[in-house]
Amino acid sequence: MYDAAHVSDSKSTADVVFEQLHADIVALTILPGAKISEADVARQYGVSRQPVRDAFRRLHNLNLLEIRPQRATVVKRFSRPEIENTRFVRLAVELEVIERACQIWDQTRTEVLAENLKAQSSALTAGDLALFHKLDYNFHEGICDLSGLPMAFQVISNCKQKIDRLCLLSLSDGENIADVLEDHRAIADALNRRCVTDARDRIRHHINRLDTTIADIHQRNADFFQ
Repeated sequence: MYDAAHVSDSKSTADVVFEQLHADIVALTILPGAKISEADVARQYGVSRQPVRDAFRRLHNLNLLEIRPQRATVVKRFSRPEIENTRFVRLAVELEVIERACQIWDQTRTEVLAENLKAQSSALTAGDLALFHKLDYNFHEGICDLSGLPMAFQVISNCKQKIDRLCLLSLSDGENIADVLEDHRAIADALNRRCVTDARDRIRHHINRLDTTIADIHQRNADFFQ
């Protein structure tokens, strides 16, 4: 049981409950469509209902919980229209970032990205899904930072967070992880050559891969979707 008495000064009880619930929802420990109640969570963590209520509100704002008055709160199911809109926004931003990156890319930037790719390969070999997922974020963030566009990753990150659960479902297959790594290597290669056309094509291919993933997951788990 979580001990509320040991919350650090920098984190409130609501912060800790939020972080743990967020991790469980994103990692699919709590599945889409699952019912979840303030009372049950409060008992589980040994806290009052107020910090749980605050955590629920934050999860609702992230579109991870559906809070329904006088009815059970449920973990939000996937929305295909919302996913399509999110994918569109992310693609538009990443295409602009990669074009800027090609204009200024150099050997130093190549070496920084190569370290990330090496770590991704090690995570794949070890079967460490959580680490690979983190390094995936770092790869795209790194391109933004190295391009002098760190704020662009805020938009990309927001889009990625909305489909994290789908990404984890797809990455549970080792073959899919290998495909993602190959996409990243191809993007890095295009950057190294400063070839805008290839870089944009590789980004488009990488993000469009989600379409097949969504179709496959919908076929296997239709109840995860609205």
